[in-house]
Amino acid sequence: MSFQEAMETTGKIVDVAGVAAIVVGILAASLIAAGAMLRKRRDQDIYHRYRQRLGRSILLGLELLVAADIIRTVAITPTFQSVGVLGLIVVIRTFLSFSLELEITGRWPWQKEPKAAAA
Repeated sequence: MSFQEAMETTGKIVDVAGVAAIVVGILAASLIAAGAMLRKRRDQDIYHRYRQRLGRSILLGLELLVAADIIRTVAITPTFQSVGVLGLIVVIRTFLSFSLELEITGRWPWQKEPKAAAA
């Protein structure tokens, strides 16, 4: 197996891992939320936690998909056009990641976590 084939296979494996992270996260979040609803715990907390779990799985999947794109672009076809396309993909996915992070935590990734109130 040549280096190029190995990198292509590695990129595909990381792609599959990214999609799997999203799908498994959706299934797990849905099952946990359904279980909470079946236990008659109908409150806003279920919805909030469900959205957090979904967002985290999507973020993880996006990170893996970006890694797969980087592997394939840098190792296999390092042309100016492919690097430009990769840059555009990374910018779009980074924007999505920042938006999801803001949605999940209520703050931007570079902001510190609020400190607990002094006793």
